[in-house]
Amino acid sequence: MKVGSSSLTTAAGGLDADRVDALVDALATAAAPEGGREVVLVSSGAIAAGLAPLGLPRRPRDLARQQAAASVGQGLLVARYTASFARYGRRVGQVLLTTDDMSRRAHYRNAYRTLEQLLTMGAVPVVNENDTVATDEIRFGDNDRLAALVAHLVRADLLVLLSDVDGLYDGHPSAPGTRRIAEVRDHAELAGVDVARPGSAGVGTGGMATKVEAARIAAAAGVPVVLTSAVHAADALAGRPTGTYFHPAARRARGRLLWLAHASTPQGVLVLDDGAVQAVVGRRSSLLPAGIKAVEGSFTAGDPVELHDTAGVPVARGLVSFDSGEIPRLLGRSTRDLARELGPAYEREVVHRDDLVVLHT
Repeated sequence: MKVGSSSLTTAAGGLDADRVDALVDALATAAAPEGGREVVLVSSGAIAAGLAPLGLPRRPRDLARQQAAASVGQGLLVARYTASFARYGRRVGQVLLTTDDMSRRAHYRNAYRTLEQLLTMGAVPVVNENDTVATDEIRFGDNDRLAALVAHLVRADLLVLLSDVDGLYDGHPSAPGTRRIAEVRDHAELAGVDVARPGSAGVGTGGMATKVEAARIAAAAGVPVVLTSAVHAADALAGRPTGTYFHPAARRARGRLLWLAHASTPQGVLVLDDGAVQAVVGRRSSLLPAGIKAVEGSFTAGDPVELHDTAGVPVARGLVSFDSGEIPRLLGRSTRDLARELGPAYEREVVHRDDLVVLHT
């Protein structure tokens, strides 16, 4: 379950103990020992919780004060969860992550082992971004994408995303004539739905767009998603109809490709000509040197890179087979010519199709 700042705090900053307790009531009931279910909580709220203690009237814009607020607020947030779960005899384990932990495979495996062990020992993992040291990661989507990746990481049976509203609507929820979308079987069904609406509480950073994107990531990983409001958390966990239900994809994306598409951090860019774009996107072919027009950035073989068309639009992402310093001499040339001149080691793809994922642009 992922909960945002606006569901835990007041607009002026500071934790709302009653809201936290109500959420924990739902979680503890769902994860009761006799039920055989395990719960991982991805919780925002550190920065918002630190506002009032530091005398800040609103969420600051500058990074230094955001990090200071997170430093104060994270301790308060975990202390509040610890006290609330203790009412049910449950222990809490804090897990702080950054996007680096999700983009580097070794860190990714370490995060899995930590979460698995906490669950095995009966503790409730409370996951948050490490906002005290994060830079641009603070704007990670209010933890929505992180929650989707954690759901994939722990092989969750359900992801519950809590919002300010009780589901996804086909327009502004308060506008006459709008309706709640009860089910989404395929992301393409939302092509005409405007989800670019920010939250209303003023203490979080996410909005409906980040939640819909998180639902798409989780569904691609085979994890069903319920998007609803915090007051309906118990209904979602109990399997009662509420909010918007996103069906899991019929064909689950391979874990490595899901990581590549949504958790990896590209270290460079390869610019493709029109023919290479068609081959990679249209035919899902490997990327050969002949289709590359330019290389940007510094990377080594095995790093993730983005593939752009000539207009600069990202069309795919893949693991590159050559260092960035090697590629300029390969541009526009056939693998046969390269093998003849440089040796058989150069008769290979720059990005193999098994290490490539097409992006949804």
